[in-house]
Amino acid sequence: MSLRYQAIKNLSTQENIEVSSPAKITAIFCQNVFTLKTAREYLSDEAYKSLVSSVKGNKKIDRTNANQIAAGIRQWAESKGVTHYTHWFQPLTGSTAEKHDSFFTLKGDGTAIEEFDGGALIQQEPDASSFPSGGIRATFEARGYTAWDPSSPAFIMEIGNGKTLCIPTLFVSYTGELLDYKGPVLKALEAVSKAAVDVCYYFDKNITKVTPTLGWEQEYFVVDEALYNARPDLLLSGRTVFGHQSAKGQQLEDHYFGSIPERVYAFMRDFENESYKLGIPLRTRHNEVAPAQFECAPIFEEVAVAIDHNSLLMDVMDRVARRHKLRVLLHEKPFAGINGSGKHNNWSLSTDTGVNLLAPGKTPKTNLMFLTFFINVVRAVDQYADILRASIAGAGNDHRLGANEAPPAIISVFVGKYLTEVLDAVEKRVTTKFDEQDEAILKLDLHKSIPELMLDNTDRNRTSPFAFTGNKFEFRAVGSSANCSNAMTVLNAIMAQTLTEFKEEVDGLIEKGEKKEIAIMHVLQRYVSESKKVLFEGDGYSEAWAKEAEKRGLPNVKTTPYALDAMVTKKAKELFENTGVYTHAELEARHEIELEKYIKQVQIEGRVMGELCTSHVLPAAVKYQNVLITNIKGLKDIGINKESYANQLQILEKISLHINKCSDLVEQMIEARKKANVIEDTRAKAIAYCDDVKGKFFDEIRYHVDKLELLVDDASWYLPKYRELLFLR
Repeated sequence: MSLRYQAIKNLSTQENIEVSSPAKITAIFCQNVFTLKTAREYLSDEAYKSLVSSVKGNKKIDRTNANQIAAGIRQWAESKGVTHYTHWFQPLTGSTAEKHDSFFTLKGDGTAIEEFDGGALIQQEPDASSFPSGGIRATFEARGYTAWDPSSPAFIMEIGNGKTLCIPTLFVSYTGELLDYKGPVLKALEAVSKAAVDVCYYFDKNITKVTPTLGWEQEYFVVDEALYNARPDLLLSGRTVFGHQSAKGQQLEDHYFGSIPERVYAFMRDFENESYKLGIPLRTRHNEVAPAQFECAPIFEEVAVAIDHNSLLMDVMDRVARRHKLRVLLHEKPFAGINGSGKHNNWSLSTDTGVNLLAPGKTPKTNLMFLTFFINVVRAVDQYADILRASIAGAGNDHRLGANEAPPAIISVFVGKYLTEVLDAVEKRVTTKFDEQDEAILKLDLHKSIPELMLDNTDRNRTSPFAFTGNKFEFRAVGSSANCSNAMTVLNAIMAQTLTEFKEEVDGLIEKGEKKEIAIMHVLQRYVSESKKVLFEGDGYSEAWAKEAEKRGLPNVKTTPYALDAMVTKKAKELFENTGVYTHAELEARHEIELEKYIKQVQIEGRVMGELCTSHVLPAAVKYQNVLITNIKGLKDIGINKESYANQLQILEKISLHINKCSDLVEQMIEARKKANVIEDTRAKAIAYCDDVKGKFFDEIRYHVDKLELLVDDASWYLPKYRELLFLR
């Protein structure tokens, strides 16, 4: 019996794991996190104040206080049974990394003690030779450093019966280049805070810090572990490369927001409990559109902490799923024919005075402040749409974007009917010359129309990749497997640059004698006029929008190798140099790394397709071909009329055709891959993989395999590509 049939047979006897949940989430929330409240219990006043200053004011911690903080963290960790620690970081592999060291050490006289000092807290030296560097360093140059990030609290990871103290860190090369996701984000956050505070001074001089916030929505699939293991393509590439469409998919729309299957519900509660202990503030869970697709979402947090929590969550979900004999799929498009998964990034800007800069106010001054930041966001997206598109590029997301379920690859902004009217008013009523009666535009009473604005938000445009949803922007094009850092680094960097340019222009008008408010409105009016081409309220899935976007000059780059080009243009280099986010060397390295990642992912999929064709599909097809031959020959031998077995003959001819086509195409794909591999230029190689290996062969091979699957009466080799999703109830 095949692995798949055995897995399906065993599903009926699969018992759910019992999960006990606390009466209140608050009873376990941050149980395994060294919060400032916990720090207050374990640190001296001096060490505590130093830690708070570092977390809230980005001030450096001196060595003496670092020793005290390390001792306090160790004391807390040991009270929970921890014997080892690690610097937890996010290298450019796409997953998290850690190297464990014990508190145990031997002194010179042979005395065994437990020790964790400030040096071990602040810096560690993992072997960096095997992490992606994009050519910054040679393989034999192994030295790299992890550096403590005090803004993200230490936590204890429980794996089975073991516990490890995890210190969130940055990862840098021996020569100082950033080799992780976190470093650029922190730089972008610093840049946007400075630029935003400078603009806020026009309205409120009490504002000294602006904090970008993020609320991610994580979509994912859940499949039975045995069924997962029976699919080599799912196991090796994260998605099914073959398989015809199941008779029942999502067409009844009965899964969305439906009752959660009991087995999945137990898994959800389990990973939520683990997440709460780690301080991840999960709030929402529900069924998504496709069979066995789900979503969870947290309360908004400061961007860097939210990114850490999302990276941590993906790890927790994977480990807990295995405990329940399940597997979590985070690939953007694991099954063709049904919806894929995204990770919507809800982003906003908050001041240290408690104001959301993207929420309409109740006075002319606060409305003008809202309008200023709102229009600057639209301007930033318009000016840097190509770089924003590059930030969410990836082999998996190429399958999802524009697939009539997710935003298209065209970056546009949806703001809703009411705000569109406001922007039209700004563009038309703000004239070149201001007089007293024109100052009425400054008194836009947005607060009176909040109910209308909220009505727009409840019917938001799900086809837009970048939509305003009331008091935040939702970047919906981010892929489910992505680290949020790429999108957040670019979004905050382009916002920092745009705000900086805005202030320079306004200050220039003020120096020429314009009133502050009038100068602000003049610049905003021009921004609206120049950026309105990026505004779109209609159906982003439609062919008409693709044509209209082309007329407007909006980029529509559908594949990763071409989209990534935007990261190394002169415009991109100036952007990241001006904001201090990337050096030119770091930018070129990341471009190289993303191209290499794309090549390897497509290469794996191509190899899986070839292996499945050769080892699974064709043998089953040939076996059934022989069955038909025997049947036809037997009928012919006993004198049956040819018309009686004409159908078998027709099927035999079709099977023979598709067998030959599959075999030939696999050989051609292998040759195309060999040709691509000898190309030395990484970009040229990535394009060859995109256009020659993937573009010319993947769809055609899949077509012939799908035909064979429909014709061959031997279902032991495959079932419909996502039928396994229907067995979770």
